[in-house]
Amino acid sequence: MLSLNNLQYVVSNPVIPYVGTISEQLEPGTLIVIRGHVPGDSDRFQVDFQTGSSVKPRADVVFHFNPRFKRTNCIVCNTLKNEKWGREEITYDMPFTKEKSFEIVIMVLKDKFQVAVNGKHVLLYAHRISPEKIDTLGIYGKVNIHSVGFSFSSDLRSSPAPTLELTEIHSENVQNAGVPQFTLPFVARLNSSMGPGRTVVIKGEVNAKAKSFNVDLLSGKTKDIALHLNPRLNIKAFVRNSFLQESWGEEERNITCFPFSTGMYFEMIIYCDVKEFKVAVNGVHCLEYRHRFKELSSIDTLEIDGDIHLLEVRSW
Repeated sequence: MLSLNNLQYVVSNPVIPYVGTISEQLEPGTLIVIRGHVPGDSDRFQVDFQTGSSVKPRADVVFHFNPRFKRTNCIVCNTLKNEKWGREEITYDMPFTKEKSFEIVIMVLKDKFQVAVNGKHVLLYAHRISPEKIDTLGIYGKVNIHSVGFSFSSDLRSSPAPTLELTEIHSENVQNAGVPQFTLPFVARLNSSMGPGRTVVIKGEVNAKAKSFNVDLLSGKTKDIALHLNPRLNIKAFVRNSFLQESWGEEERNITCFPFSTGMYFEMIIYCDVKEFKVAVNGVHCLEYRHRFKELSSIDTLEIDGDIHLLEVRSW
């Protein structure tokens, strides 16, 4: 589970420039959480994931993350190999503001880094050098850092945790070398039906050209859909609804920030409370949906479909 709270190896108030050894290998599933503040006179700062700390010759930088505030606000990402910079990848959607604090969450995935700032997805950066070669973190430039923490929970290793409280209804999802292969549409029966305190977690990756996907909690008996979650990436709308007595109700769409982006890894948590469902994405609370279907104990089926690669589903 994506948790930004139980971090290990926390460094507090490091002096900048900071160069520190990373104690463990950055395997898929590792999180790096950097909390700090951009001073008013900052023109730029950078976070570098390095192989070693040599200055001459300069150590390779596997991932260079560099917010700049000079002429255009932007974030430049790159890789330094054998003292040569590669092709810059520039993001103009700037999440940092001068004189404001920030929380950067960098997730190491199998094929890329995924970066969110203040709970909002910002960018993906495909690995050019294997992240296994990273052993040093460098932070340079005009920035105040309050803390740097690591979570080495390698949730994304090839064998996911066992599926709990869930029985898949399809038979074609054969266990392949012990790793579940989830085909879509995915349909499963909850071994214990819904009710206050019950949780469903869905881990997946949004397809590169995704338009939309849906997660539905329904009553297998009546086919009523108690909760229909439908992120639409093409219009950045997160639609919620219920399908009761053979008709759709009124859509709910209000949201502070749309949490999905093409190509990104996500963990969606659906928590059933007494009066409502609560939904969080990648550790950030997203929305509430008041129960329209009141017989919570009849909600016993989960269906998932759409433009995603499903990695793991759990319920308890």
